[in-house]
Amino acid sequence: MKKLLKKIILRIRRLLGLESLLILSGKQMIELHKNIRDIDSLNRFEFKVFSQWGEDGIIQFLTRQIKIPNKVFVEFGVEDYTEANTRFLLINDNWSGLVMDASKSNINFIKSDNIFWRYDLKAICSFITTDNINRLITENIKEKDIGVLSIDIDGNDYWVWKAIDAVSPRIVVCEYNGILGCDHSVTVPYEKDFHRAKKHYSNLYWGASLLALCHLAEYKGYVFVGCNSNGNNAFFVRKDVCSLPPVDCKRGFVMPKFRESRARNNKLSFLEGADRITAIYDMEVFDVESGKNILIRDLFR
Repeated sequence: MKKLLKKIILRIRRLLGLESLLILSGKQMIELHKNIRDIDSLNRFEFKVFSQWGEDGIIQFLTRQIKIPNKVFVEFGVEDYTEANTRFLLINDNWSGLVMDASKSNINFIKSDNIFWRYDLKAICSFITTDNINRLITENIKEKDIGVLSIDIDGNDYWVWKAIDAVSPRIVVCEYNGILGCDHSVTVPYEKDFHRAKKHYSNLYWGASLLALCHLAEYKGYVFVGCNSNGNNAFFVRKDVCSLPPVDCKRGFVMPKFRESRARNNKLSFLEGADRITAIYDMEVFDVESGKNILIRDLFR
């Protein structure tokens, strides 16, 4: 029923020309951003067309700062792709790409959407692991030097990015867990079948800290250039093509304010501030620098 309702909404939106208006507003924002000379923060370039927050604008800014010969993207954890980091690139800039999600119904939804025949888009159903990610990419993407990689799987994000060598993206967008702060280089320990909602009822135990992703970026040859203003996505540019100044992790860190926590009955509990990290005090994280697991309570005591 939910998928059918979304299809109806998409069709109505297109019939009324609302999607065209959204895209037009995005084009107008791109033109306005061309006049900005003082690039002190990525936040100045944010706008939303299809992204969850302001990622569309940041990605448009970055793709215009960096020479990208192969306009190809890979994004996984896209759900039904109605809200995604690369959809505007696909429609507005006519990029090609691969999207992946673990839900078969989500992938079927994408394939039934008219973007699937209007554009060069591949959609694959798979639960992403460190073992299968490179195979999935190489089976569907010919180019190694691609434009954008977007990672959002609410769990093993750090480990999967670390494992990827099938492509060398010029821009990487990776979700970070802001409640872990920016002082500790930690991630959830790797579990092949990690599922955020099943691992802890609060829905807050997942992913990696920004510092852990920055350390990984350095190891893989990337520069951290900032976060979105909502504090959930970090942006990295490959060093050999980066003309932007590197941003210190602490200076670029943004603490999220959205309240997505769940109670034991799975209803939203709206925890905020330090109460969010307190809720998962007894869970273990892997310290990237020491190579050891540690309780979250011992990090924040």
